[in-house]
Amino acid sequence: MKPFDYQRADDADSAIATVSGDPEARYIGGGTNLVDHMKLGITEPEKLVDITRLPYDSVETLPDGGVRVGATVRNSDLAASHVIRQRYPVLAQALLAGASGQLRNLATTGGNLLQRTRCSYFQDTSTPCNKREPGTGCSALEGWNRYHAILGASEHCVATNPSDMAVALAALDATVLVQGQRGQRRIPVTELHRLPGDEPERDSVLEHGELITAVELPAPSENARSAYRKVRDRASYAFALVSVAAVVEVSEGAISHARIALGGLAHKPWRATAAEEALRGAPATEEAFRDAAEAELAEARTLRDNAFKIPMTRNTLSAVLRELTRQEGA
Repeated sequence: MKPFDYQRADDADSAIATVSGDPEARYIGGGTNLVDHMKLGITEPEKLVDITRLPYDSVETLPDGGVRVGATVRNSDLAASHVIRQRYPVLAQALLAGASGQLRNLATTGGNLLQRTRCSYFQDTSTPCNKREPGTGCSALEGWNRYHAILGASEHCVATNPSDMAVALAALDATVLVQGQRGQRRIPVTELHRLPGDEPERDSVLEHGELITAVELPAPSENARSAYRKVRDRASYAFALVSVAAVVEVSEGAISHARIALGGLAHKPWRATAAEEALRGAPATEEAFRDAAEAELAEARTLRDNAFKIPMTRNTLSAVLRELTRQEGA
């Protein structure tokens, strides 16, 4: 690891000014992803600005019934929050499915949203990788690609987004609050991350120096049920092969509303709009669940090692929908 300068920010304005004015500066919160990458030589910032003492460490209920989560709230604290567990169980379940207890105690909400891919070729600096070094090629295309994307990928990159939390936030229609030198802006979480296209090195729509300050969750419907399910190679401390976050409302045996996001399948949390459309007004039956999954997966393109993700996604989505629509009172 190369030497670097370290500063602890006392206020957001000075932190943003420092990072915005130096292309080699980066923010650091929990550091659970950034420090790993610095050790591996993937990134070599010359200056780190520590934002952990900024006043973004609370979970607040808003007047409209929604909830604002500060960017430096730890993943373990957010998962344990009474209001999150009671009103947004899909988010609590996703948080607890991610990493280990030790990592969740350090990882922050903003950092989790901006964690980079765990593609083995991205993390191995001896191999070509367009995300790490644009124009060098994608080793995963013809290499070991068991964990890689089947939706939204490009010839330049087939890596997947590793976040569990972001998948749940996509299903919840959360909004990301960002502050930069040109002021504040609000970004739907479904628009924060980018598909790779021909610029796979760009993970999000954030400009250099912009700081995530909070995430806002809309007020939940009283009739909505939600759940997160993650399929992985072992019971803990493993990234998703496939994950499903769903928020569903059922009226008189039919699905009146559904919001679904998928993880482990794309460069970003994948909002399953085709499945949602197929489910709207459909009876809560196995056939309808399968049809919804097939609609979403119609454009899937598999690689040598990951064709199993298509039946795995179909079965996982069906299982989650079955669980939610069978709950008492649903």
